[in-house]
Amino acid sequence: MTTLAQAVGQTLAAGGIRHAFGVVGGGNILATAALTAAGVHYTAARHEGGAMAMADAYFRATGEVALCTTTHGPGIANTVTALADAAKNRSGVVLLCGDAPVSGPRPHDIDQSALMAALGVRVVRLTETATARADTAEAVRLARSGRRPVALFLPGDLIDRSLGGNAPSAPARAGTGTPPAVDGRALHEALAALAGARRPLLLAGLGAWHCGAGKILRELGDRLGALFATTVMASGMFHDSPWSLGVCGGFAAPAAAALMGEADVVVAFGASLDTFTLHGGRILDPAATVVQVDLDGRAGARRADLVVRGDAHAVAVRLLDEAGRRALPASDWRTRRAAAVERARAGWADTAHRDASTADRIDPRTLTRELAALLPKERTVVLDGGHFIAWPAMYWPVPDPAGLVFTGAAFQSIGLGLAGAVGAAVGRPDRLTVAAVGDGGALMGLPELDTLVRSGRPALVVVYDDAAYGFEAHMYAPRGADPATMSFADTDFAAVARALGATAVTVRGTGDLGAVRAWRERGCPGTLVLDCKVVPGVVAPFLADMLGRS
Repeated sequence: MTTLAQAVGQTLAAGGIRHAFGVVGGGNILATAALTAAGVHYTAARHEGGAMAMADAYFRATGEVALCTTTHGPGIANTVTALADAAKNRSGVVLLCGDAPVSGPRPHDIDQSALMAALGVRVVRLTETATARADTAEAVRLARSGRRPVALFLPGDLIDRSLGGNAPSAPARAGTGTPPAVDGRALHEALAALAGARRPLLLAGLGAWHCGAGKILRELGDRLGALFATTVMASGMFHDSPWSLGVCGGFAAPAAAALMGEADVVVAFGASLDTFTLHGGRILDPAATVVQVDLDGRAGARRADLVVRGDAHAVAVRLLDEAGRRALPASDWRTRRAAAVERARAGWADTAHRDASTADRIDPRTLTRELAALLPKERTVVLDGGHFIAWPAMYWPVPDPAGLVFTGAAFQSIGLGLAGAVGAAVGRPDRLTVAAVGDGGALMGLPELDTLVRSGRPALVVVYDDAAYGFEAHMYAPRGADPATMSFADTDFAAVARALGATAVTVRGTGDLGAVRAWRERGCPGTLVLDCKVVPGVVAPFLADMLGRS
């Protein structure tokens, strides 16, 4: 006879779940055993929040639904920060966890459904054994088709209950659902704007990548004579086009930002147009017409002059067809500014800086530029949150949006980067995982460095160690904040990493980076940690702009 826990594990495996990350306890340990028995690969995390960040990163790196599993109560409570980030990022993740019994809560139970509602996470609670398999399959379908986290709750008094029968056959895989119809009236208004455009710019966000719009957007841009840009989350989407300006926002190189500022019509596909993409309103000409193509379409960005409701791919197809039918003229912007585009494409690599390195600390710009030459092109860059994010975003281009896993960005959190590196390394073993973390986030998420080492997957961890919360120090110290609340004694991350089984070196100058070359020559065995003692006073351009500094 099959128990509910066994049926859930079998159904998840049959539904296409190939990897799970978790911490086991009484509420989920039997279902986890059923998962592994059904062939699902399992990574044991050190903290439930880390397990959720791993599953989120796995989805971002692969596009496949992953599973996080925890026990009830404190187990699910520990996932909250990473789960909120996954929800805001619209990641397809199933959270499998224990729950209060159907017969009523125990003294230690909490209202988990209310907690999930506060995070915007859909709940599927198994309340009857007769529908357990169908409900479990529905949770996977919702996560896959809706690109959203879904919590699957296992009541404590049903886990061992018998369902009867054998393991189910694999349910049919659901597609991504039918996209909403394109708003025809708004589409014609967008065409009218493009018909008069002299300098059109197509801006792609993560929504455009998720719906596979890359190819059609390149065709549309070529037809219109437009230049291309992406949000930071969609980095690399147009890397093979000679007309790509790279990332739009505070991480854009000066030459690229100047060209983006010339655009008179900007069409944003699958991009939220938040303050980071628009660099606080600095990146685009205030007189430019901004068209936002949005799947929802009900609440356009503040900067959008026109919102076209529809799937980015479907809208791009309609725009391309109509441009041909109406014989819209192609802009000559590309030919007029070809030399400027070529300079812009060089990005930060060709932008000089005065090296601020000292005898015992390295300039973070110098560090990151030197590392760029030592990294393979096929890589997954995992970012934690913090001031340091500018340097890898500026100097380490990625092959496509799946090559950038920016943890914590949607929820403005830190401490998820090391866990994210685990999910990325497991999901994309064909690419070297390069994790960039600050010292604050590294210490916050330190338990998952152990998980990364245990995974055995090749990974390079770069700790930007300024012995402080750098963003807060630069932002708030001039406004009177107490420096003692933002700075710390120096941490020997190299020693800690070695204690956990990693190879590690302390980097104080470019000569210390030979360890990366040697590690790569050996085939990138295991985890290499670079404890990079960076100069704390170098302010990233995006933050300098926000602070009004030159």
